[in-house]
Amino acid sequence: MYIDAMDVPGLRTWVMFYLISFVVLLWAAFLTVNGTMLWVSLMLVIVVVGINFATVYNQIKAQASRKALQAALTKDIGKDTETGPDDRQRH
Repeated sequence: MYIDAMDVPGLRTWVMFYLISFVVLLWAAFLTVNGTMLWVSLMLVIVVVGINFATVYNQIKAQASRKALQAALTKDIGKDTETGPDDRQRH
């Protein structure tokens, strides 16, 4: 299955999303290295990875549903060209 590239506004949103995720993971690594609040850093990593997985999964499902809707809307285009009336504008 080929997924088209995201549009530019969506790309900006993804960049911000992953920058925030990266900062949270760096903070979790800092807490782990210091040896304090290990459970907090582990919880942060689990939450960030879970949210990233859920977000990417939902985006893949949304892309597949958009592609299916587009295919359903355009499946009859071009059929019945010989038998149907010509509704093009005359110049």
